[in-house]
Amino acid sequence: MEIPLIIGYLKSSKSSREIDKELKLYLKSSKSSREIDKELKLDRRTVDYSIKNFRLTGTLSHKKGTGRPKVTTTAEEGTSKSQLLQYVYNLVPRSQYTSGKGSSAVGLTAYVTKDTETRQLVLQTGALVLADNGVCCIDEFDKMNDSTRSVLHEVMEQQTLSIAKAGIICQLNARTSILAAANPHESQWNKNKTIIENVQLPHTLLSRFDLIFLILDPQNELFDRRLAKHLVSLYYRTREQEEDEILDMSILRDYIAYAKEHVHPKLGEEASQRLIQAYVDMRKVGSGRGQISAYPRQLESLIRLAEAHAKVRFSQTVTVEDVEEAYRLHREALKQSATDPLSGKIDVGILTTGLSSAARKRRVELAQSVKKLIELKGKVPTINYQKLYAEVKENWATTTREQFEDALKDLQDDGLIAVAGKTSIRICS
Repeated sequence: MEIPLIIGYLKSSKSSREIDKELKLYLKSSKSSREIDKELKLDRRTVDYSIKNFRLTGTLSHKKGTGRPKVTTTAEEGTSKSQLLQYVYNLVPRSQYTSGKGSSAVGLTAYVTKDTETRQLVLQTGALVLADNGVCCIDEFDKMNDSTRSVLHEVMEQQTLSIAKAGIICQLNARTSILAAANPHESQWNKNKTIIENVQLPHTLLSRFDLIFLILDPQNELFDRRLAKHLVSLYYRTREQEEDEILDMSILRDYIAYAKEHVHPKLGEEASQRLIQAYVDMRKVGSGRGQISAYPRQLESLIRLAEAHAKVRFSQTVTVEDVEEAYRLHREALKQSATDPLSGKIDVGILTTGLSSAARKRRVELAQSVKKLIELKGKVPTINYQKLYAEVKENWATTTREQFEDALKDLQDDGLIAVAGKTSIRICS
């Protein structure tokens, strides 16, 4: 159908039933009645929304919001991260719960199946689409397949899901918040490694989360006593005692539902200026060291968090206090997740590129050291891989095999050497 005709229908003041009738007459010449009915059923909600939006704004496109907050937690074993996800799943309306190995790409997005009555192909939506305007809780995030995790990129950035399967091509809304939990690769957090090395998740995905928190076992006697006291109390307390101490979940659920339905905060002038200043300050931190310490993605995170804080207060305007709280949350999350273990300083490059500035500098220095060792060998056609690695270890005792391979890769990209497996290195003249 031509775009001007669609705009003409949307601009009119006719009811949905009259529009359906005229659309059928228009399409009758080129499509069968079954195809027309199917099209109208699939697009019923979309057409109704477009009509409403066009009459309000005078345009087919609507202003895209800042999206929904996305939070991930990296937790050691036995820190109750699954309990946290289950609580959020039972609390928030329109929420979905899924777990690592039990999830597939089609389970998160959509799959095509045959309708039992009409025998026609229909699209069945997955967890991310069903959680539209809700929360999708993903447990065991680190155990997901790469193909499964890859579908989250579009959802987290664009808040939509593009489908092209069995002749069905469409774009579904996936305006969902994501709460994910992952385990460290060695089941225990290694303070000498970055979050990318500990969790072994792609930095392109981690950088899309607004907040990344670590839930670690402090190994403190006071903490252990409080935790043990709480766990033991679960077995002897009466229901009345529990109800006195715990906030009723139904009240909290109604509170959240009311805030989502009726509170739509807008940025005030003072809050806007504070957001700009916060972003500039974040950029200044790294400019003196030649680092990029903030990206526009971090600014969007601050806006989302400030709006969410205003919603919790039932405020229709985002104030400076909301921005300050969002900035504090974001700063605390960065302290935990983006601290460089080599320098002890915050480096956002860990999340955006997978490497800190100190690690990148060390990699260049190691590559230069390997280059000098190769030059000292003289004009030889090949060098033994294991012997060269042993010589490098003598000069750089803390060098791992992975770092050595990265240095060789850099030299290979420069055309100086050609690595032939794990046995020999050929010198390029």
